[in-house]
Amino acid sequence: MSEPAVLRRLRLTILDRYMLVELAGPAAFGLSAFTMIFAATQILAIGRELADTHAPLWAAIEAFIWQLPSVVVLVIPMALLLGTLLAIQRLSGDSEIMAMKAGGITFIRIIAPVLAAGLVLSFVTLFLQEEIVPYAQSQFTRIQDDVINHSSVFNRDLTVAAPLPGGGRQITMALGYEPHTQALLHVTLVQYDRHGVQTRVVFADRAVFLADRWTLDDVSTYAFNPDGTVTVAPKTPTLQVEIGESPTEIVKRIQLDNPEDMSRAQIAEIIRSGQLTQDELRKYVATYQEKLARPFACFVFTLIAIPFGIRSVRGGGSTSIGFGLAVALIFVYYVVSTIFSYIGEAMLPLAAPAAWMPNLIFTYIGVARLRKAASV
Repeated sequence: MSEPAVLRRLRLTILDRYMLVELAGPAAFGLSAFTMIFAATQILAIGRELADTHAPLWAAIEAFIWQLPSVVVLVIPMALLLGTLLAIQRLSGDSEIMAMKAGGITFIRIIAPVLAAGLVLSFVTLFLQEEIVPYAQSQFTRIQDDVINHSSVFNRDLTVAAPLPGGGRQITMALGYEPHTQALLHVTLVQYDRHGVQTRVVFADRAVFLADRWTLDDVSTYAFNPDGTVTVAPKTPTLQVEIGESPTEIVKRIQLDNPEDMSRAQIAEIIRSGQLTQDELRKYVATYQEKLARPFACFVFTLIAIPFGIRSVRGGGSTSIGFGLAVALIFVYYVVSTIFSYIGEAMLPLAAPAAWMPNLIFTYIGVARLRKAASV
């Protein structure tokens, strides 16, 4: 039975395997080199925390391991850039690309396996970012809070903003949390009307979540009247209010209070909850868009590295030159990314185009240089 034409086209040829093998070695070197550079900073930070808190050594090792996935996601595009530069540089310096072209193989066909590898690793990086990194970061936060710093996530400032049914909003603050009862401790509620004027402040010793509502215990209420006077209500044993989030949602949000540590699905869930201020909303939306664009830097770096690698490097300095060039390209790319990140966060309608603009700019430069290199 004959093999389908589609499978025949997808089968790796000798040229494909040769180019991928040439890429694999330098890319692995780049992955290990950049990972060690970034991991060193993490080790120093964890080491300082250990010295201050006298936490056990196993906690530092576990914290370091849980931080590795986020480091790997960051360095995969860099490793591909360096690997492509060194691989193409060697093939060009040894005149192998020229020999392939003399044998009737087009330049685009020669580099196609490298570009395909960049595209595939873009999707691999996206998977790691969305499925592995958020879980690893939550475990790192747990180790850091419970073992290294000996603190609860609720030892940080807890502030939850929620819209009120009749307009306005409510700010909820708590100083503690009981995991076994899912109760907030030492709770303060500040309510504002639709014009942003403070109308009521409520103090309670505890707040327990029951049947989609919070029940406050031992409550003191102060109402702010339009004439500027304050009415003190009699102290009540219980009061039911809407805080806006269940205990589980609050814990999850505080543990992952940085959108950079979340998956796009988690960010989207928080955006839809309506709990964010306008500044927070801009930050979360910009990060949501950037987290889709960033993994495709793998393909962009591969594309732009190929024309930069088409050069003959004599002597033994090709690796050092390639590494220096890779660092320079990475630096320029992330400077451009930072600029557009500020633009996307400042102007919400531009969040999506700003997130993709660095990739589009570098793709244009790479394609232009690639066409020039192919015509030589």
